[in-house]
Parts: sequence; C-alpha cells; structure tokens
Amino acid sequence: MSDGPRALVLGASRALGLGLVRELAAHGWQVTGTVRGEERTPLHDLADADDRVALDRVDTTVPQELAALRDRLADRTWDLLLVNAGVTGADEPVGAVDAAEFARVLVTNAWAPLQAIELLDDLVAPGGTVAVMSSRQGSIGLNTRGGHEVYRASKSALNQLMRSYATRARPDRTLLCLHPGWVRTELGGAGAPLTVEQSVAGLVRTLEAHRGEPGLQFRDHEDAVVPW
Repeated sequence: MSDGPRALVLGASRALGLGLVRELAAHGWQVTGTVRGEERTPLHDLADADDRVALDRVDTTVPQELAALRDRLADRTWDLLLVNAGVTGADEPVGAVDAAEFARVLVTNAWAPLQAIELLDDLVAPGGTVAVMSSRQGSIGLNTRGGHEVYRASKSALNQLMRSYATRARPDRTLLCLHPGWVRTELGGAGAPLTVEQSVAGLVRTLEAHRGEPGLQFRDHEDAVVPW
C-alpha cells in the first residue's frame, strides 16, 4: 500500500461502507475495509484494482473474530477507525417485534460497534479519529414521526454508548457519530435524494474537517450538527 494516513473501515462490503473506502482512497488514504463472510464482494474487486485498498474479514458481532482481527492488525496504527457495520430491521412497531429480532438489531448496531472500538482503541494513533455510522433516526429530539422503531432505538443506544466511551477516551481523540443523509440504500429506498457517492463525499469531507479536533460530535454528511 502507498503512503498516506491509514483508515480501518469495519463493514465495507457494499453501499455506504464500500463507498467510504473508495472515497477515502481517492483522498490519499490507505484503507483497509472489512467484509463479514467468505463470499466475494465489490470490496474484493476494489482491493484488486487499487493498491491503496486492502481487505480483511470480521463479523463484528462475534467477539472471537474481533479478537483475531486485532491480533492481525496489532503491528499497525490507524489514523481513523470507522465502524459502519449494521442492519436495518423491519419497519414495525416495537410491539410487533419479538425479543430475538430486537436483540439482533441492538447487538449489531450498538453493542458490536463499541466492542470493536474498545478492542481496537489502542491501535488508533494519538490524535486520531474514532467514528461510527449513526443516523438522524437515532436523534431523540428529531423523532416527531416515529417509524423504524427498533432501528431508531439501536442508533440512539449507539450514540449513548459513544457518549460514555467519550468520557474514557484519550483527551486528544476526535470522536464522531455520523449521519449519512437520506441515501438510496436498503434503508433509504429508491426515492432517497442522495446517491451513495454524494453521501460519502460529504462524510469524508466531514471526517477530514474534524481531524485533530478533540471531543465527541454528532454531524451529518454536510457537516451540520445533528441534535442528540
């Protein structure tokens, strides 16, 4: 891989994660993206075509896989750790969702990202950035329409856990909860106004604008503050 700041993006096989890897590489970053399974993904194709991109494998919900990933990466430091891995779940009232589905979404979207961050924390360079892919739907203050109740709860939980982590993180660390905008993904649907490319271009600008700026912020793809 060529010279440049190093980024580790967890959850990069498709959509926003893949787009973030591509955009960061275009900005001169050395990027390692992760996939969950054994099947070939578009990230494999990108890694084959761009020497700034590398690939690893981890299921962030499996502690043993996170530990193995850490062992493989232990000889490197990262300027950016970005956890994008997540699931959407059905758009149903919480009363229609069984405990197993509720647990699946909360574990994947809130517990697993912080497990990964806690485990990989000491591999992030001094003054580096730790970021998670949150959502405007995790904002309690902005929830005036409801819908996607379990997904909303998982992103609110993620934000709260990041707030707690911020109280323990090194004081020089940049911490970001990111909202990608309304994007044409599985969650956003075909009618969303933003393409993946437009969203990730803004997210990378936001990440780069706050490098070296300590503390936790909740920002969107236009670098606007999102209320908690």
